[in-house]
Amino acid sequence: MCFLVKVAASVRHCFLCRPTVLRVSDLACARGGLRLLEGISFELDSGEAMLLRGPNGCGKTTLLRTIVGLQPQTAGMIEAEPDSIAYCGHQNGIKPTLTVFENLEFWAALHTSDNVDQALEAYGLSGLRDRPARSLSAGQSRRLGLARLLVTGRSVWALDEPTVSLDASGAEMFTRTLRSHLCSGGAAIVATHFDLDIGARNFDVADFRIRVQHDAAFERMFL
Repeated sequence: MCFLVKVAASVRHCFLCRPTVLRVSDLACARGGLRLLEGISFELDSGEAMLLRGPNGCGKTTLLRTIVGLQPQTAGMIEAEPDSIAYCGHQNGIKPTLTVFENLEFWAALHTSDNVDQALEAYGLSGLRDRPARSLSAGQSRRLGLARLLVTGRSVWALDEPTVSLDASGAEMFTRTLRSHLCSGGAAIVATHFDLDIGARNFDVADFRIRVQHDAAFERMFL
């Protein structure tokens, strides 16, 4: 009994001591030169996933692009270890003239990784390894784009609608791979309209959208 109590206490201690891998403080983001979001604060811990929620156009993509450094914030702080975030946006980031294997080999060399074969297997691409990427279907291209994450070696995945173009089998591959990433101590922030069975918490981006108030004179200009 004492042994079980000690094990339980150890597990609880490890859970409570998970390091924070991403901290966002009072962040403000802009789109097209206009401030879109403000007052965003959250922390993401090792082993944790957070789903960005909200209607189309509310700023989910803008927030992700700001977090990964593709556009500057207009206020606030983003704290993460250098080179710890891997991003997969709407574009798959693959070269059409290279084969499936060569695409992953390129990214693996860039990140000094050697797990190309594991990435191919995880997304059911082993049988397509010698096929030029330009001949892949939309779903196969998306799986290849997601497989890039596995060869980066980065702990935080920032994903923008990762299941787009995926069929049920591809979506299951993604979910299974993401669960494995979280179980190994990784973390993820995911913009999606779908429910992912990964035990994630929700973060409604629309709550931080700036509401612009116009007076009557301004409104009459558009009548």
